[in-house]
Amino acid sequence: MGASYHQFCPVAKAMELLDERWTLLIVRELMAGGGRFNDLRRGLPRLSPTLLSKRLQQLVSAGVVERRPTDGEVQYRLTTAGLELRPIIEAVGAWGVRWIGELGDADLDPKLLLWDMHRNIDHTVVPSGRTVVAVTFPDVPAPHPRSWWLVIADGEADVCDADPGHEVTVRLTAELRALVQVWRGDRSWTEALRAGQVRVQGPEQVRRSLPRWFTLSLFASVPRPPAPVATSSIARAATSSPAAAGRAPL
Repeated sequence: MGASYHQFCPVAKAMELLDERWTLLIVRELMAGGGRFNDLRRGLPRLSPTLLSKRLQQLVSAGVVERRPTDGEVQYRLTTAGLELRPIIEAVGAWGVRWIGELGDADLDPKLLLWDMHRNIDHTVVPSGRTVVAVTFPDVPAPHPRSWWLVIADGEADVCDADPGHEVTVRLTAELRALVQVWRGDRSWTEALRAGQVRVQGPEQVRRSLPRWFTLSLFASVPRPPAPVATSSIARAATSSPAAAGRAPL
C-alpha cells in the first residue's frame, strides 16, 4: 500500500492503493488479457521491470491480483476484488475520452498502438491462413522503429518489430497521430483514408475489408461532448454596436 491519507473515508482508503503511479494501468492491462509479466511490460513499455514487480506485489498483497505458477511460468490474474474495478476503469477511460482529448507528441507510441491493435482483432473476418499486415509510420523519428508487422494465424496474433520473413498480405502506411485517432474513435477510417494520412496497399478485397479486422479501442464508441457553438459574426456585431452598448438592461 502507498502512503496513508489518515482518513476513514473509503475513497481515501482505496486511493492509498490505487493512486500509486502505474497501478490502475496495470489493472487495465490485466483486464485486457495480459497475464504474463512480459505481456504486461509490452502493454506498459515505459514502466521499468523493477517498478512493475513492486506494483504487482502490492496488488497481490492487497488481494486485488493473484499470482499463479502455470506450466513453468507465472500468470497474474485479477481476483474478485480486482474484477470489481472494471466499471471504475471504464468510467475513468470514458471520462478521459470526453474531457481530456488533447494528445501530445510524446503520447503517440507506435509500439503501444500495435500491441493494442493485435489484441483487438476480429478473427472471424480475417482471411484464413496466415495473414501479415506490414505497418509503416514514415513520420516516426529515428532511432524508433518505423516498420512493424502484425502476424495473424489460427485465431492468434503477434507483433514484430523485425521482419518475420513471411509473405505480406497487405501494407498499411500511416501518420502515427492519424492512426491513433482512428484507433481511439476520434475519427473514422474513411476520413483518414480520404485525407491520405492512412494508405492501404494490397488486393482490392483485402484493402476494403482491412478496417473491419480491428474492433478498435474499448473507448472508441464513447460519445464525445458536442463542440462549443461559435458566436456568429452578426451576433458579435450586434452586441458590440453602439446601439447595443447604450441599450438599457431588460
